[in-house]
Amino acid sequence: MHGVMGKAPGTETSPATSRTTLLLLVAMTGVAPISLYMLVPALPVLAASFGRDISIAQMTVSLFMVGIACSQIIMGPLSDRFGRRPVLLAGLGLMVVASAACVFAETLPQLIAARFFQALGGATGMVVSRAIIRDLYSRDRVGAMISLVIAVMMVAQMLSPLTGGLLEIAFGWRAIFYVMSAGSLMIAVAIAVALPETRRDRIEPGGFRGDVGSLLTSRAFIGYVLCQVLASQIIFVFAAGGPYIVVTQMGRTSAEYGAWFAATGLAFLLGNLACARYAPRHRLENLIWFGLALQFAGALLNLVWGVTGLNHAPAWLFGTQMLVMFANAFVMSNSAAGAISIRPEAAGTASGAMGFLQMGLGALVSHFGAYLGGHFATPVPLNIAIVVLSVACASTMIFLIPRREPVASEASIEKAEDESKLL
Repeated sequence: MHGVMGKAPGTETSPATSRTTLLLLVAMTGVAPISLYMLVPALPVLAASFGRDISIAQMTVSLFMVGIACSQIIMGPLSDRFGRRPVLLAGLGLMVVASAACVFAETLPQLIAARFFQALGGATGMVVSRAIIRDLYSRDRVGAMISLVIAVMMVAQMLSPLTGGLLEIAFGWRAIFYVMSAGSLMIAVAIAVALPETRRDRIEPGGFRGDVGSLLTSRAFIGYVLCQVLASQIIFVFAAGGPYIVVTQMGRTSAEYGAWFAATGLAFLLGNLACARYAPRHRLENLIWFGLALQFAGALLNLVWGVTGLNHAPAWLFGTQMLVMFANAFVMSNSAAGAISIRPEAAGTASGAMGFLQMGLGALVSHFGAYLGGHFATPVPLNIAIVVLSVACASTMIFLIPRREPVASEASIEKAEDESKLL
């Protein structure tokens, strides 16, 4: 099935409900993040092998993140224009070639360049998977499916640093890239064999310019995107500032920090599982508001603990942050669902813009979070930053998203597509 699937929006077709499609969505979403974290344990060995400073070896990670951001803004619109399958296969093909180039890199600059192209191709799955979910599911079920995909993918992502470390110890750092090459090739073959084209027929002309113009003039789209992006920055700022707070301010070990941070990851995982369970029975906006209220409550409690001095113990800081992360899953998944549902035929473009802003702003916010954690004697500045981000998320819902426009827009699009099939 290489053509566009003829169906009314909101119809859960058999491919969407199959385990095969779910596994493919998980694999294509996770291939880039897993490749990012698999190499992290080997960075000191890379620096020693090439005789370079660790800060140079770190560029294999930082430029990989730049590649992910660039991929989002490029591959999303291409998938709207040429279809999901060809763009996915081209992106994964680029990742296979780039991963092989990493294996045979003779210098660190060569490896860094290959890692950039590896991310550029691999991240195609991140942006296109959200568009595919929107192609296959109705608006109010998209958040549940995004949450389910993220939840399953996170299990593999949490194990990837351990896998990378074991591979490096047993076979050397190049073995990590052999595994990445084989994995991306297997995913590409599975997509070619088992994933049908899901891109929608266009009801109205306009192409890329029309998509961008329609999205940028939609208050609802801008509101949902900002809500999702700002919610994601809570993760970036805490992840960057947390190590300084635990190790420098609290005098604990980096291993202890790692264990506490894993607990917040578990809370995010549980939040996504809860969202996947309850989203089909509740309106998208209600789920966002639930997440926003719980997120703000957790952020405010963390600030109270900081002001009173209780946050100098990791259990108080991370215990309340787990509440924030649980709620964050509801906000991110459902606001992403809202953003890619404003103009379903441009789901790739919407997904790409959202992903690009998330990663691009995340790079800046990470530096800011590290500054807050490393230049102050208490966690309070970091607590304040998370409260501000929580308030900013809620503000986008209050001031930018019309109460009824997203639902009306969705209904009109579905009606137009249904009428086109009757003609």
